[in-house]
Amino acid sequence: MKVALVYDRVNKIGGAERVLTALHTLWPEAPLFTSVYDPIRAPWARTFDVKTTFLQHIPFAKSHHEWFAWLTPFAFGSLSLDGYDVVISVTSAEAKSIITKPETLHICYCLTPTRYLWSGERTYTENTGFGIFHTIAKTMFSVLLPALRDWDQVASQRPDRFIAISKRVEERIRNYYKRTADEVIYPPVDTDFFRPSTSGHKDGDYYLFVSRLVPYKRADIVVGACSHLQKRLIVIGNGSEKSTLRTIAGPAVQFINDNLTDRALVRYYQNCRAFLFAGDEDFGIVAGEAQASGKPVIAYAQSGVSEIVTDGKTGLLYASQSKKGLEDAIIRFEKMKFSSSECRKNALRFSNRIFQKAIKGFVEREFQKLETTL
Repeated sequence: MKVALVYDRVNKIGGAERVLTALHTLWPEAPLFTSVYDPIRAPWARTFDVKTTFLQHIPFAKSHHEWFAWLTPFAFGSLSLDGYDVVISVTSAEAKSIITKPETLHICYCLTPTRYLWSGERTYTENTGFGIFHTIAKTMFSVLLPALRDWDQVASQRPDRFIAISKRVEERIRNYYKRTADEVIYPPVDTDFFRPSTSGHKDGDYYLFVSRLVPYKRADIVVGACSHLQKRLIVIGNGSEKSTLRTIAGPAVQFINDNLTDRALVRYYQNCRAFLFAGDEDFGIVAGEAQASGKPVIAYAQSGVSEIVTDGKTGLLYASQSKKGLEDAIIRFEKMKFSSSECRKNALRFSNRIFQKAIKGFVEREFQKLETTL
């Protein structure tokens, strides 16, 4: 099989980028097609053969892709993927809109239906990221929303097969795209690297939050709850919400400003009391990394993270997506005991090996089916 990978934009590092790295291990010769590429902000991609669209040459497109939401579909539509047997789009936005020939199998590994158009529309409307031009941007977005949704519906019909990254995403695909995911394959957690500490040191006195600091992650709930309870919190991540979060943070909240290596990050996981999360996450690889490091997770129940945590055994799930809901969960957590080995055991079902075996098996089976019909 001649395989190509397609991703929305290569200008950051997060859970989706770990998926691409795992796919690259399976198909190291596969080029990575994307709208824009910023090698400084995405050093993980330097081992890939990255191919970009015309957006790469437009000023500010690499750093402010949201300004070009109306143009990105045309960029992906312009890509030529002739000659590839299988194209795997890894996407939470526009990459699924690529156009392939009938003899090419297009598999969409769907991170979530385009968030700013569907499940996260309200959050994006209230936090456009355009600063003093917020009102103008909000008005323009409202005007463009019906057309963008129509386009997204059309694009959602282009993949031949859909894989959802969680049951939460499977539900969204059914609700928004009126399609049934062919399979649910959880993203990979590097359980070989993220492991419990062997130093024998006692846990630190802090809770931990690791994420891009963007509105839908709901870092405001985590920061607000720990500030109110005067619980020490370490926040690792960058994003548009960072300055706002600093204004609401109490003295017990510490922001890590460095771009941490994974080796430094694992130490924060290993020594925390628990990992906190409050967003309606698609899956939550960071929560899986915390569990692999032997740590419990406290998370919002209506989220993909709930598919990682075994409630009451490897962490706690709380029902109300609010500061009070998280505060109550933290108070409850501190009266309980959790086993590091149980947390670790729970995470092993998301290992790289299990992900790679599942995704490779799916791709090969579906390609064989296509070959028999041609």
